[in-house]
Amino acid sequence: MANLKPLIVILGPTASGKTGLALALAEEFDAELVNADSRQIYRGMDIATNKISRQDTEKKMTDGETIYLVGGIPIHLLDIIDPDDNFSLAQYKQTALEIIRKIHDKGKLPILVGGTGLYISAVVDNLEIPQAPADDDLRRTLEKKNTEELFNALGKIDPDAADSIGARNKRKLIRALEVYKVTGRPFSSQKKKGQPLFDILELGINTERDALYARIDERVDEMVVSGLLEETRKLLARYSPNLPAMSGIGYREIAAHLEKGTPLEEAIQQIKYHTHQYARRQLTWFKRDSRIKWVENYQEAELIIEKMIK
Repeated sequence: MANLKPLIVILGPTASGKTGLALALAEEFDAELVNADSRQIYRGMDIATNKISRQDTEKKMTDGETIYLVGGIPIHLLDIIDPDDNFSLAQYKQTALEIIRKIHDKGKLPILVGGTGLYISAVVDNLEIPQAPADDDLRRTLEKKNTEELFNALGKIDPDAADSIGARNKRKLIRALEVYKVTGRPFSSQKKKGQPLFDILELGINTERDALYARIDERVDEMVVSGLLEETRKLLARYSPNLPAMSGIGYREIAAHLEKGTPLEEAIQQIKYHTHQYARRQLTWFKRDSRIKWVENYQEAELIIEKMIK
């Protein structure tokens, strides 16, 4: 590991303050951020994904990539595809590794930040990911099914994958079913860990559960005030509500309000409840990784990174 270049990972459940902590650390350690949130990769999906939106945020194009700049600090892998585009875990890994190596080449420290466990694991564990080609006909068929039907179908052929993906992530459920159909082998059996690519330090944000739920509820209310209904309305004008990307928390509940008449207050409460569920699944995933050092604040994270760099 002494010969490997460093990679810092900031992770935790939704609304735990990952991006804020990562930006503060990036300023201190001359770092650039790499997104590891599977919803923030989509263009036009900003509010429900809590994509960075500050007064001092800029965007620029470099080598065909849209880079967000927050206080001059670059954030990579935001807004890289449209909601109706396909983007596999293997593609994410390849793209993230290319960016991380470019950051190293500039003499800077890369910080991978997000809450999507599979994205983080793909890089941290150097996962050997199934290279099954997309089957567009199969995807169109699967997209017509709801998440419960997809989850039950996957549970019959690959219960380990169903358990790790959960019953709400339509995009990943479809991909797991597709991999099984194309290769004849369970998706879970095809992801193997490779040799480490970096000297990795994983830092998790430790948040008390009740405080986390209160923060989630407050953020959902802010999303509605910030224009979540209008953003969802614009997306529905361009994209089918059956797309995996549109199954994300926030969009599916507001789509039900706009298209099926679900009362707005009920839709908002559903967003809060589903986000609580998602946060619990994230914590369950991360708590299985004994390598993660859990921190309470910036000062703790700063000291740990300083020791690693020295």
